[in-house]
Amino acid sequence: MTPTAALPDVGTDAGQPRAQANGHAADGREAEVRRHELAAFLRSRRERIAPEQAGLPPVSRRRTPGLRREEVATLAGVGVTWYTWLEQGRDIHASPQVLDAIARALLLDPHERAHLFTLAEAQDGSPASECQSLPPTIQPLLDHLEPYPACVRNARYDLLAYNATFGHLFDLDELPFGDRNSLWLCFTSPAWRASMIDWDDATRRMVAEFRAAMAEHVAEPAWKCLVSRLTKASPEFAQLWERHDVAAPENRTKRFLHAEAGLLRLDYTNLWLGQRLGTRMVAYVPADKETEARLYQLQRLRASRR
Repeated sequence: MTPTAALPDVGTDAGQPRAQANGHAADGREAEVRRHELAAFLRSRRERIAPEQAGLPPVSRRRTPGLRREEVATLAGVGVTWYTWLEQGRDIHASPQVLDAIARALLLDPHERAHLFTLAEAQDGSPASECQSLPPTIQPLLDHLEPYPACVRNARYDLLAYNATFGHLFDLDELPFGDRNSLWLCFTSPAWRASMIDWDDATRRMVAEFRAAMAEHVAEPAWKCLVSRLTKASPEFAQLWERHDVAAPENRTKRFLHAEAGLLRLDYTNLWLGQRLGTRMVAYVPADKETEARLYQLQRLRASRR
């Protein structure tokens, strides 16, 4: 494949590293971390796509999985050198138009697309993104439910947003973006498994709900990639997946064993934000007085550590 020679028309700074802005050292470090996170995210999405999925002829031998950088650049209509810089974490600017082209080339779903634009610090102005992204009122609503845990997730069990209590219970802030998925953590995290008293029942139901939801997404790379990762990482998931059980989401009670608070019994309710897309808020309320007291105790403990 012949590399695309021309750089994208995204302004005078599109093909050259931007000059270092004057500012605080902390801002510079944060920008550097964001660039490296963007680079890692792009590589992970590129490596999961087979050439035939992107409309390219299959190649029998490849040293690395997925698409090559020059193939992504060609599909997106950008320069190979420029895209390589982007995957190297260089300090360059990507316009919303170019990010849109890259998102399409990498077959990103709405959640991944939103993450791409957030890391690139760009505003996604496409009509589709406005319909599929979370409204700005969601995070304040989650925060107002404190100290009760609450989150927003999609049908693939990606955690799209959560409040401080939920993040504290599950240590989510320390996890990379790609691992913030309840299904993945249930089967691969020893800490998550140890905290779930009814792990067998919960995972059977989650896999059945996931399989039912996947019926509308069977050709999407993000869904197939998650199934592949889970199958390789967990024989228990592979066994449940082969049963082909299906189930619809239900409001139930979860028993959770927290290292500091002890046993928490939580009734959870699914509040649909977009049923067609499977996006829902999951709100947890105490099932008994002991759990309520322990949640408030955890809130005070977090406050004392700040």
